[in-house]
Amino acid sequence: MASTSQASTSGARTAHPEHLGHVIFIAAAAAMGGFLFGYDSSVINGAVEAIRDRYDVGSAVLAQVIAIALIGCAIGAATAGRIADRIGRIRCMQIAAILFTVSAVGSALPFALWDLAMWRVIGGFAIGMASVIGPAYIAEVSPPAYRGRLGSFQQAAIVIGIAVSQLVNWGLLNAAGGDQRGELMGLEAWQVMLGVMVIPAVLYGLLSFAIPESPRFLISVGKHEKAKQILEEVEGKNVDLDARVAEIEHAMHREEKSSFKDLLGGSFFFKPIVWIGIGLSVFQQFVGINVAFYYSSTLWQSVGVDPTQSFFYSFTTSIINIVGTVIAMIFVDRVGRKPLAIVGSVGMVIGLALEAWAFSFDLVDGKLPATQGWVALIAAHVFVLFFALSWGVVVWVFLGEMFPNRLRAAALGVAAAAQWIANWAITASFPSLAEWNLSGTYVIYTIFAALSIPFVLKFVKETKGKALEEMG
Repeated sequence: MASTSQASTSGARTAHPEHLGHVIFIAAAAAMGGFLFGYDSSVINGAVEAIRDRYDVGSAVLAQVIAIALIGCAIGAATAGRIADRIGRIRCMQIAAILFTVSAVGSALPFALWDLAMWRVIGGFAIGMASVIGPAYIAEVSPPAYRGRLGSFQQAAIVIGIAVSQLVNWGLLNAAGGDQRGELMGLEAWQVMLGVMVIPAVLYGLLSFAIPESPRFLISVGKHEKAKQILEEVEGKNVDLDARVAEIEHAMHREEKSSFKDLLGGSFFFKPIVWIGIGLSVFQQFVGINVAFYYSSTLWQSVGVDPTQSFFYSFTTSIINIVGTVIAMIFVDRVGRKPLAIVGSVGMVIGLALEAWAFSFDLVDGKLPATQGWVALIAAHVFVLFFALSWGVVVWVFLGEMFPNRLRAAALGVAAAAQWIANWAITASFPSLAEWNLSGTYVIYTIFAALSIPFVLKFVKETKGKALEEMG
């Protein structure tokens, strides 16, 4: 049995060129959920000040409306794994697509602040589902030799979604004469910004009908022949399909059904590997990355940049985000996950520390002094670049790979939920912290970036090049 398993695993490691294009299409279609994740997460950036003005709310209430979507994200992430194990990965994607569509329409046509918050929670639930299903599905259909790069599609789609949302917001703002509340297509500009997401949401739903179900799910419900057919499509004809099915089945028999109860154990409630996944998720958020995508327009306006320019800087930051993600996709399977994480952490510490320094200066005529203004702007781009080429990608790759088969679905759900809760904590606290001390806020983010270095060195194991069945 051991030799058969070894042979099939080595066969699975080789991706055959004639199948690679098909696998890339499957991964890209699944990653459309990541695009919506990025788009829906950051599109609110263009509406923050308009919502504040239209509903006449202070920073604390505004922060809750912006951050409340993340509660939906946490719930969606925590439950998506179980839903996917019951009805399949593809059905889960289709549910998410419907929720994204409903959220976009509702957010564009709110009656009041309370229902805008409700539509954002519904969109958040869809984001949470996409955050779990995307990397898990891609990991399950990808040949091991290419799994890191294909897993990076999720983050690539997220950053492209962020960039497109900022470009659309910038274009719509200009079309409305630079006024977020200016009339556009019979609505206020910010409403159109939120409503445009209907287009990619419908596309995501359509693409979900064009990709196959995960072979691991098919085997779990007894559809072995269909699973073999899909394994042949993604891993090639030279693979011993009976051996691959036996290998996956053997792994699934070991794992039974992953549940929250299976994650318990060890000295501190959860098993150590679960805490490591939670740690990766929390550090990814506590460096303050989503401040750059939820509040960047507000941030730049607070230090004297005019609205149109602030929207443009949000877009350029998003482009840097894409560049960093491409760098990570090139190197994640070449140099490994851990080295990228360390390099990224060092770069983030430098960028965040420079931002903290620049923001420590008093405003002159409502603006930062010229030198500090340029340092803040460049440092913000440096921070995003190093995040994107490291933690932005490797955390999603790690979470798709690092857990033993018997724990994967439940552990991924808990780690992703932790990520959303951490995201909520940063998003909900930033407006009040910035009013208290903007420089001090960035010092806090710098400290978390520095602490991530010893965390990775001590606790995180490299997963480069290993088959999922080899984990733990």
